Amino acid sequence: MKILVINWQDIRNPLGGGAEVHFHEIFKRIAARGHDVTLYCSAVPDLPDTEIIDGIRIIREGGRSTFNFHVPRRYRSTFAAEKYDVVVDDLNKIPFYTPLYVREPLVTIVHHLFGTSIFKEASLPAAAYVWGAEFLAMPLYRRTQFAAVSSSTKRELEEHRIPGDRIQLVYNAVDHEVFRPAVHPKRNGKTIGYLGRMKSYKSVDHLLKAFAIVRRDVPELRLVVVGDGDAKPGLERLADTLGIRGVVEFTGFVSAGEKVRRLQEMDLGVNPSAKEGWGRTVVEANACAVPVIASDVPGLKDSVVHGTTGLLYPYGDIEQLAALMRKMLGDPIERSRMATEAVRWAGSFTWDASADAMLAVIAAARGSAA
Repeated sequence: MKILVINWQDIRNPLGGGAEVHFHEIFKRIAARGHDVTLYCSAVPDLPDTEIIDGIRIIREGGRSTFNFHVPRRYRSTFAAEKYDVVVDDLNKIPFYTPLYVREPLVTIVHHLFGTSIFKEASLPAAAYVWGAEFLAMPLYRRTQFAAVSSSTKRELEEHRIPGDRIQLVYNAVDHEVFRPAVHPKRNGKTIGYLGRMKSYKSVDHLLKAFAIVRRDVPELRLVVVGDGDAKPGLERLADTLGIRGVVEFTGFVSAGEKVRRLQEMDLGVNPSAKEGWGRTVVEANACAVPVIASDVPGLKDSVVHGTTGLLYPYGDIEQLAALMRKMLGDPIERSRMATEAVRWAGSFTWDASADAMLAVIAAARGSAA
């Protein structure tokens, strides 16, 4: 097949996140099976306008804030004549409204709908723009085939009156050659970690506040925050205010190898986000034998098996988060049991299986358009 994918960013974009990993890991496998995959995405300074990565032809154009305006023009001027068998729209933040002009069979990938959670992240005008664009788009996409990354996202789509039989689950997965338990783990029972982007809606400030509470009883406790993002300076200032800056390490962006090394040294992971599509970083931690405490919100409640691979707590309840952290750190036997279950759970998610699932969604889109 000849496949066109439209996404805001590609795997080399420094602002990329889970959506870009999900796309790249799945579609590089689809390309390796002999399919012709083209990704159209926004341009990045110092990256070429076109290149091939892992068999995927990448075309970059437009800036981060204007790319959506380039999409319909480029489709009509170029892509419509290239005779693709299917077009895949990775719906993330501002929609491209592809059902209005794409004539090929259409697949829509959805990680999660922002809804009102966007108001935690952006200024009021920008948040209102994203919320309104998302709200207006859903009826237009209703007749497409959907790939949702979690059961929570599937339920969100159904709440927007997307028929359930048009939604298939295509999970985020783990590269088990990369993310795996250490042969000789260097854990000391006193290291808590966070892995992910630092955005306001990720609520890493909740973790800092809970950590400060627990550290009163466990003075040797340390926190490692792995990742980068525009919320980082404010979080560093908060750590200063809480008097914990000396025992909190903000690593910034790290390589894949360094990420795994950091995970393998954690005794416990925490994800306090207000909302996720799935929680890929949770399962990456699990694959490294790290149980995770996470907020009981869409996406995270799908990736954490409460009481088995980690624990869930009510979003925003900092006292409860602190209590669960204290409980887990003080019970090495329970922590070890959950670590074993976490590795087993993570092992059930593979990118090859997700590529199979995506090809099934594409087949359904082509079949319904025939």
